[in-house]
Amino acid sequence: MIDSASSMRRVLAATPDDRADLVREMWSPLAGMYHFIPGGIDMATVHRQNFGFDWEGATEPIQGALERLVEADAWNRITTALESGAAALRAAAPGIEVPDLQVLLVLGDPDNKHFVDEIQGLSAFGGISGYITITVWPTPQVLERLEAIAVHELHHNVRYSPGGVVWDPMTVTVGEQVISEGLADVFAAELFGDRGYTHFVSESTHNDAEVLAKVASGLHVTGMQNFTAWVHGDASARLLGAEPVGLPTGAGYAAGIRLVRAYLDATGATAAQSIAVPVDEVLRVAAPQLGLRLNREE
Repeated sequence: MIDSASSMRRVLAATPDDRADLVREMWSPLAGMYHFIPGGIDMATVHRQNFGFDWEGATEPIQGALERLVEADAWNRITTALESGAAALRAAAPGIEVPDLQVLLVLGDPDNKHFVDEIQGLSAFGGISGYITITVWPTPQVLERLEAIAVHELHHNVRYSPGGVVWDPMTVTVGEQVISEGLADVFAAELFGDRGYTHFVSESTHNDAEVLAKVASGLHVTGMQNFTAWVHGDASARLLGAEPVGLPTGAGYAAGIRLVRAYLDATGATAAQSIAVPVDEVLRVAAPQLGLRLNREE
């Protein structure tokens, strides 16, 4: 767990001209995430892409939010949750590899309406083995869910670590990310109850049969450049310049949970035990349970 509380304090206390370099320094332990980019990437750009706070803007709101994270004992809570999550995965699936992790918790940008309103103060990523980033705005709901947020990303991280599922950006399907999100949320719920479920997905989206059917119609789509619309929904697609497909925010999470639940109910397994189950196997078992007819590519 990177001591980003100290790093953010240094950024906020610095003169404006020095802040960008301090942001880069804060993110530097995660530079290995981008080993596949020739010449690397500017980690200050990565901070912005992850909805990180605006180091050129007013510092007072960020300082206040940082103190709320510190008062909530966020760093220790996440560390403890990751240790518990790793132990649960090792116990459920002997032989899996839980990698050494670099985990960065940073504050997001309270002036970014999409971050605050649409995804309700949460943007996290754990899909590259050995690295987890968590960007938050410390609302009461986010603070309550810190442990669940962390183990959701841990499930992703272990699924895509050596010995698990291979993620090829060109050939991976929407179905893989949908099932991955479902498994990660259900795993978090196995450990933390209802706090496990990603909070920016509305109850109506979870229960909407049309949303499930629509997501199911796109499970065969390949190439991760197409995933935002199908998994995160139209608002995120528009933000990134992708073509919306007619889905609410978090539709892929809601569909993934229903598919995963159907699979687990049919097999008697847990999300922890299913850390490396292939997407095709989940869909083969789950689709008939939900009355879904999948495209031939599935």
